[in-house]
Amino acid sequence: MLEISKADESTVLLKGRMDASQADAAHEVMDALTGTCTVDFAGLEYISSAGLKVLLATQQRLWESGGEIVLQGMTPHVRMVFDLAGFDSVFKIS
Repeated sequence: MLEISKADESTVLLKGRMDASQADAAHEVMDALTGTCTVDFAGLEYISSAGLKVLLATQQRLWESGGEIVLQGMTPHVRMVFDLAGFDSVFKIS
């Protein structure tokens, strides 16, 4: 299960598992983001290709308006998924 909350207008907190069954809920929250936003992965245990797709679509949409997503707090396992997918060159990861 994925829990999504907003720390403030530009920071989204993710907790749990971001997989295909949660992709629509994640997309709905991400679609509301504007400008430059931070997504905090500290509580995220797992991300599937469906979760990666949601983030990539959001990144592309934000780039078109001069914004971007900055990712932070990744566990080593989630970071490895991003690295293997080549997403470490698509997102700013702190």
